[in-house]
Amino acid sequence: MVLIKEHKVKDIQQNTRLINYCNDNFIDVFYSKKAIKKALLIGAIKLNNKKVETGRYVKIGDVIQLFDLENNPPKTYNLKLNVIFEDEFLAVINKPAGLTVSGNQYRTVVNALPYNIKVSTEKDALKWAKPVHRLDNQTSGLLIVSKTQLAHVNLGKQFENKQIKKKYVAVVIGKIDSDGFITEPIDGKFAKTEYKLIKTVESLKNEHLSLVELYPHTGRTHQLRIHLSNFGYPILGDKLYGKDGFVLKHKGLFLSAVELRLKHPIKDKKLIIKVDIPNKFNTRLTSEQRRFWENA
Repeated sequence: MVLIKEHKVKDIQQNTRLINYCNDNFIDVFYSKKAIKKALLIGAIKLNNKKVETGRYVKIGDVIQLFDLENNPPKTYNLKLNVIFEDEFLAVINKPAGLTVSGNQYRTVVNALPYNIKVSTEKDALKWAKPVHRLDNQTSGLLIVSKTQLAHVNLGKQFENKQIKKKYVAVVIGKIDSDGFITEPIDGKFAKTEYKLIKTVESLKNEHLSLVELYPHTGRTHQLRIHLSNFGYPILGDKLYGKDGFVLKHKGLFLSAVELRLKHPIKDKKLIIKVDIPNKFNTRLTSEQRRFWENA
């Protein structure tokens, strides 16, 4: 455990809770109250060198300590990743399907980053690069990685404020006739997905397959997969939300994050980062169409 910052309370309004005080005074470290709450719960934030609950009030003279609890770097996984963009502040990789972003297992993006991403030379450089968001294990595509503390906070705020725009592509089962929106709540919370049809092909097994662009306007867990499934067009290869008997063996999930639009966390410029649709998407559509006509 390493002390990274110590702050003495000198001026404060009456009845100010610790979580609110941190939110107002540590904007360079935390991008949301949720992140502060987590830090308090694990002891990364202490009040007068003691672990305290989130609802504790602060007073003049209190000392708040911020600790880095991650002393040991991740065990390096020597897997070559496709790095699409990199500078001193952030990087963007094209995550392959079947690779988990983080977790207890060895084969993760987090463990592969030291093998692929250079450590920043900035003063607030992170000890190792860290993903700013997540992609499901079976989802491929663009993943943002921060290399400095300020970049990590700024990117987190952009996600929190829904300023980072993402585009996905997917192959779904069924014939989607037009563009539109899905606004069905997920776990009781508002969720919104925009979809645009690229093309539809005939399929011997599924009748039709459609290639679509997807734009999540909210960030609920498994949002795209749940929305498309409940809408009647499950994503091809989805073992969790797909139709029984229609999951392709050993082909994976046909969902990929192909475009990101964001503001550079340090430099005053917009970033638009794109990758091509995975080859397996068009290959599958072509083979399904060919098999249909061969058996018509």
